[in-house]
Formats: sequence, structure tokens, C-alpha cells
Amino acid sequence: MLKVRLNGKRKYLLYMVMSITVLILAGCSDKAPDGKAPEAPDVEIIPPNDEAYISDKNDCAYAEEIAEILSDIYTEAAGTNTLGSLDTMRRMVVRLGENGYAAIDSGNQVDMTGAEQVLAFCGAVKQKKNAEMTIIVITELGFREFDLKTENGKVNVVRGYYQYDRNGHLENRNTVSYPADLWQYTEEGYLIFEGNYFSDENYVLTLSDESEHTALRIQPLDEKCRELNRKYILSAGYRQNNIFLTDWNEEDWGGLDFYDIFDHFYPALYKQPSPYTVNDNLGMESVYEIPETVFEKVIMTHFNIDRETLRSKTAYLSENAAYEYRPRGFYEAEYPDIPYPEVVSYAENPDGTITLIINAIYSNENTSKAFSHKTVIRPLNDGGFQYVSNQMILPEEGYDAWWHSDRLTEEEREKLQENK
Repeated sequence: MLKVRLNGKRKYLLYMVMSITVLILAGCSDKAPDGKAPEAPDVEIIPPNDEAYISDKNDCAYAEEIAEILSDIYTEAAGTNTLGSLDTMRRMVVRLGENGYAAIDSGNQVDMTGAEQVLAFCGAVKQKKNAEMTIIVITELGFREFDLKTENGKVNVVRGYYQYDRNGHLENRNTVSYPADLWQYTEEGYLIFEGNYFSDENYVLTLSDESEHTALRIQPLDEKCRELNRKYILSAGYRQNNIFLTDWNEEDWGGLDFYDIFDHFYPALYKQPSPYTVNDNLGMESVYEIPETVFEKVIMTHFNIDRETLRSKTAYLSENAAYEYRPRGFYEAEYPDIPYPEVVSYAENPDGTITLIINAIYSNENTSKAFSHKTVIRPLNDGGFQYVSNQMILPEEGYDAWWHSDRLTEEEREKLQENK
């Protein structure tokens, strides 16, 4: 008998497999190839936690009051198409702070207001005293409200998610309640908590409760660090590239994937989506020849690499003056929820470069330092910049970026073709 209770990557993989299976079976017979009905898998479904549920409450404690406090900012932002902008979210956070709320934006890009309230609540949890408080997290189109209550060192969470509709009316998308299975205040100044609640949709697909992970920066961060992060690091991030996931420098480019770099920076440079995409016919592999002037311009905008070296690390077709290119396919897809980078310190060097120390915040792993890396940036006189080097710092034994997928090697691609 197989008992199933999954989290993280395995849960995601099962979700994907079962989703694909449902789609396939939807158009197929209900019998196996031998004419017999397929047997049900030998799986025991573990009942959900009775204490965790989707609440039938229409609203959290302060939703209407919060909407009223932010109404003029929302109306103005909706009229100027600036909803979700950093400036708008900052104004909302500040406004809530002026009205006595602990508040922050969903990307942790603005210093939290009312942080002292959160620290006092954490103290009550540690001392096993009774306490209650509310934290508001501003999102692009609304906000999340966390109503927290602690008794005897245990914390219960009621989380409501609110979003404005097209007419500007606030809607409660859902409200859930769960005990915090994990609750910690980290050395990096983050409050991290996790809990599970029952969801019909998720349970059908994964045979497990829905997990919710939350990581909120409580301590303020140097605004210069935030500026450097937005300008140089967040723009690339960790999604479908390994710029910040491996050691390299301008003398040794290591395992940098220049095709992923091309994918990432092409739209910003040419102000349009990349035309080098996967073929609509999934049975036909997409292979392009990108003119050398196009490919090299994208790469050399942010990397000081010479043509000969770049061509040696890619599939360069000298007879066609082009680079052979294959877009990422199904087998190179990545896990959707990944860490995000946060610059925590910097140093301006005599040669004009800037050294950044960066922590990877990953709520899915309940950590405010999944790994750390040191990245050197070279600002250019024209306002641009180049990446000079990256060095992984922590953990010392190396970080397993399980959510990241490298592109298939030629050998792996050939094996896939043979198995089709």
C-alpha cells in the first residue's frame, strides 16, 4: 500500500504527471490495450488535517478598512496604469503604516512598516504568551491579509487574498486558515512561516493538502542595496539561466549557458519578444541559425567576451556566419516557484567595479538564505553594465539548485530522439 503525502519538487512532478495523464485519458478509451479496464492504483489517500481548511468567512478582520484607506491611491494608480509599480506599492505600504498597520509589498522591496509589532508578536510566541496581530502584504492587484493569533507558543494563521475587479471593486478571492507548522525569525531579518490547508482542487491532483509558504522581510534594508539589486541582479534573477548559479569570471567562463543568456536579454535589447521559439508542432524539433551580428550583440552587451571564445563555447556555423540555436523544450522546463536574489551588502572597488553580496530568498524551502553568491558588476559610461564574475559562497559544499534545469546535451537529445 502506497501512502502519499508530498511536498516540494516531488509534489510538483506528481502534479504535472497526473495533469498530463488526465488530458491524455480525456480523449482515450477507458480500457487498456488488452481490452480490460485499467486497475485503480494501490494508493491510500491520507485524510486532510482537520485543523486546516478553506474558511467560509467572507472577509478577514480589516479588509474593508484597508480598502478604504488605500482607495484614493488605487483609483489614481488605476487611472495612470501604474498599479503594481514599485512607487504605487511603496505609497500603499507607507499609508498603511501611517494608519497603524504592519505592511510590506509582496516582493519585499519596500521596508516594512510597523515592524516593531511583528517583533513583539514573535516575542510573545517565544514566551508562549497570548497575542494577536495583522500583517498586510500589498500585491500588484490587491493585497493579502494575515490575521495571526498565538497561544502557548503555537500560531494560527487566517489568510485572506483580495483583488480588485475591472470596476475597482474589492473581491475576496479566498480565505484560508491553518496552524503554522513552522514559525521562525531568521538571522537575515525575515519572518518565515508555513502551513497546510485542504483544497479540493489540489487534493485531486496531488493527494495532499495545499502548502503555503510565506517569507516577509521584517528588518529594514539599505536602500542602496535595493537599488543595486533592481538594476543589476533582479533583472536576470535565477529563472532559466545560470549566471548566478555557477562560478565564472572573464578569464574562465566556466559553465555559463550563453543560449539562456541570449534568451533572457534579447527582448530587452531589441524591445520585442524573441522570434526564436519552439515549433507549434511538438513532434518537430526547432532549430535556428541566428546571424552572428544578432547573437553576439546580445551577449556582448552585458559580457566582455571576445568572439573567438564565445564561438568556441557555442555551436557556431562559420560557413553561414551564424549560431545554431535550439529553444528550450518540454524536457528542459523548470519548477515554477524559484528563489529570488537580494543584495545585502556591496563594495565600490578602485577599478570602478562593484562587488555585491547576494542572498537567495526561497520561501518554498523556508529559508532567507538558500545560498549566497558574490557577483562583480562593471558600470559603463553609457549607462549600461557588464557582469564581471560570479562566485558561489554558501553553502560551502555547494547548493543543489533542483528547481533549475540545464539545457539538454547533444547526447541527451539524441537519446530522446531514439526513444520516440
